[in-house]
Amino acid sequence: MARKPRLKSESGIYHIMLRGINKQDIFLDDEDYRRFLKTMLDAKKKSNFEIYAFCLMSNHIHLLLNEKDNDISTIVKQIACSYVYWYNKKYERVGHLFQDRFRSEPVDNDEYLLTVLKYIHHNPLKANLVKKCDDYTYSSYKLYFTDSALIDKQFILSIININQYKVFHSDVTDDMCLDIPDYTVKMNDAKAKNAFIDLMIAYNSDNFLGLDPSRQKELLKKAKNMGMSIPQLVDITGLKKWKIDSMIYASEK
Repeated sequence: MARKPRLKSESGIYHIMLRGINKQDIFLDDEDYRRFLKTMLDAKKKSNFEIYAFCLMSNHIHLLLNEKDNDISTIVKQIACSYVYWYNKKYERVGHLFQDRFRSEPVDNDEYLLTVLKYIHHNPLKANLVKKCDDYTYSSYKLYFTDSALIDKQFILSIININQYKVFHSDVTDDMCLDIPDYTVKMNDAKAKNAFIDLMIAYNSDNFLGLDPSRQKELLKKAKNMGMSIPQLVDITGLKKWKIDSMIYASEK
């Protein structure tokens, strides 16, 4: 089936979402998050585009940007390919990390621009990761209160001032941009360990490493779908990150 053509923004502004392939995590530790931010900054230095907002979640990314003199697909490809090259080298893996085609929607008026801005910054709140926007490290919310080469805040602050910006974000709404809920509720470490024990009981075993490899894969996939993170599964099972990644995703690529 042929892909539908990407909707073109008259303003040049787009809401972009990149997902990990098969919903897998694309950030496993703080270094990964920091590297993606550096990759975006490097891309901005090479190309003329503007970033109004971003949020990096464990298995997906939201961007609000203006393509300016560039093409949106070229910009996203430049950022994604650079990060994947680094990520694959770090974790000694090969193959895709992101879904083949990123999602996008045009943002052609100020009202929807602000809706998307808040939606992006509220992702960590809706995922129950933090209670306030400024408690989340890897979004652009706090950068509006500082000087940052990563964010082009002047355009947004020409629509609302910084005090209005803060009040605007204090109201959590049910707005859904790009039509789907893009956050995954994560378990804390204690709950993850207890849930994994329950899974083992359901598998009539108290020894994960003693299970048949096919059963290990099945159990790991169930644990991941329940909200357990890759780092949590590393801690619980004792397996390496690359091993868990390959067991959960390799057969689906």
